[in-house]
Amino acid sequence: MAFLSKVNLKAGLHRESTQYEEEGNWFDGNHVRFRSGKPENMRGYETKVSVAFDGSARDLITYKSGANSKKRAVFGTPDKLYEHDGDRIVDITPIVTAVTLANCFGTSSGETRVCCSDAGHGQVVGNYVLFTSTAAFNAVSLSTNVYPITSVASANVFTISVSGAANATGSDVGSATFNYLLPTGNSIAVAGTGYGAALFQAGVCASQTRAWNEAASADATDLVFDITQWSLDNWGDDVVANRNGGNIFYFSSDASTTPIRATSITTSPISVNSIIVSPNDRHLIALGANEFAADATVSGTFNPMLVRWSDQDNRSNWVPSVSSTSGEVVLTDGTKIVGATRSKSAISIWTDNAMWVMTFAGPPFTFKFTPAGTNCGLMAQHGVVDYNGVPYWMGYDNFYKFDGQVRTLDCTVRKFIFDRLNVKYKDKVFTGVNSEFKEIIWLYASDESGVTECDSYVIYSPENDYWTYGTGVFTTFADKEVFGNTITTGVSINDSGASTGNNKLFNNEPADYFTENNRTITSFIESADFDVDDGNKILFMNKLIPDFDLNTGKLRVKIITKKYPESNEEITKEFDVTQLTDKINFRARGRQAKIRVSCSSQGSSWQWGSVRIASQGDGER
Repeated sequence: MAFLSKVNLKAGLHRESTQYEEEGNWFDGNHVRFRSGKPENMRGYETKVSVAFDGSARDLITYKSGANSKKRAVFGTPDKLYEHDGDRIVDITPIVTAVTLANCFGTSSGETRVCCSDAGHGQVVGNYVLFTSTAAFNAVSLSTNVYPITSVASANVFTISVSGAANATGSDVGSATFNYLLPTGNSIAVAGTGYGAALFQAGVCASQTRAWNEAASADATDLVFDITQWSLDNWGDDVVANRNGGNIFYFSSDASTTPIRATSITTSPISVNSIIVSPNDRHLIALGANEFAADATVSGTFNPMLVRWSDQDNRSNWVPSVSSTSGEVVLTDGTKIVGATRSKSAISIWTDNAMWVMTFAGPPFTFKFTPAGTNCGLMAQHGVVDYNGVPYWMGYDNFYKFDGQVRTLDCTVRKFIFDRLNVKYKDKVFTGVNSEFKEIIWLYASDESGVTECDSYVIYSPENDYWTYGTGVFTTFADKEVFGNTITTGVSINDSGASTGNNKLFNNEPADYFTENNRTITSFIESADFDVDDGNKILFMNKLIPDFDLNTGKLRVKIITKKYPESNEEITKEFDVTQLTDKINFRARGRQAKIRVSCSSQGSSWQWGSVRIASQGDGER
């Protein structure tokens, strides 16, 4: 006779071992989290602003500014820097060069291509130019639009494409101010090739040496041009911004200029890898930067292990003196500073091998630097976040936290995540906090074919101590304190589930929203295998009594059995479970079994409870 028994499983996904060895746990899932130890589906997301933007976002901050506490977001992509302001997205990319020219355009009748003449322009395809003070010519009006450069004819001429065709052929016509925006960066890390790449005598041929005047191949060199990253932080109601390898910019949220754009802090180091603003004492800190040089205050030798900071409450003064708190320190234990985060009254800094704690100490040294741990380097610039005063980060093969001591997190999905992560795109890892559900989320690019942007996530709940993972479309993530729900950036999905290629800003997990931009989200969770008497007996099952909360739609439940761990699976019919379902009758036999619960109903919200299964040991037949 079969007896009812509860199948109570531990919270979180567990797959550090085989599905049979993980008995008593949930093993696999997607779009699920745990509440009071029980699995439920995650909410969905919706487009916040319909307008798309250029490139995939690499950093995102949200904040309130002004007397009316206006809600804002700023984010940067390899192409541009943007601000979300009300119901619009505004291009605030800095202008790096401006030149006023006359007789500088050429057109062909009936064509939309416009030739632009600027001697020694130094531009490449994909860069952007903004024309101001422009007089119409041959029925072409450039007004104040930003145009991508579509081709480069020579060192003196490039072309753009306009919306309306010219009505005449002409050269050397029109006049304008050419405002060149910050050049477009790299969305994918590129291996260096050519004569300057890799080491002399690098093994690239049968003799395992590379002769003089022989170019290195992409496969032979360790030289990699990094992806374009942004680091953003608040300076009061405003924003300071840095694109790795360049100087620091400042965006005034309430600037009256048109168009509103970030502007260069011309006295900052000319080459900076990332920035952060110190708490309380407000110093602007550059991580990886040019060292101070008395004869060239901003253009000394670049040092990737240098921490350099401005005068207190003065983002423009970077010159150490008796009347300034500006200064610099070179860290040890590593080859470069990777990233940092604020935590309580300190800043935690990571190299590629170690962690340091930076605290305000006052004159004469301003800051104190204390080594906190080694062999715990940070994987990516945005691979760390502070949660309730404790930094959590993704290393090269483990997850860590620092609560006064560096500790390795007991991750129940570690092997699965690090085996699946595409290390080629590790720099795109982005970390966020979802305080509503007490979660930390790491976004990453998987090793699935064709994937170049973040398409997956792993979540850890420090307070409930569980891990879960899944797939998604987000590249950045900001907590709910400003907009009432988390804000994300990512690629929009069409009705068939394919990427549209359009990058959007999203409201993530708004209350009672369970679709993916009005498209159904499929969620599922699957248990590890369970058996009777360590598999010594055949398990016979004939009834399942579900326990669940379901607002609408239906769940799908199936039992999967095996005779041995490596045997073929035998699957019961997949049963529908609705609000009216009290029990499911079925027949299944095997030495081990697992249960799978899924939902593909539009707008459904569900939570699974303590399922009971009628089972008994049985003999082989």
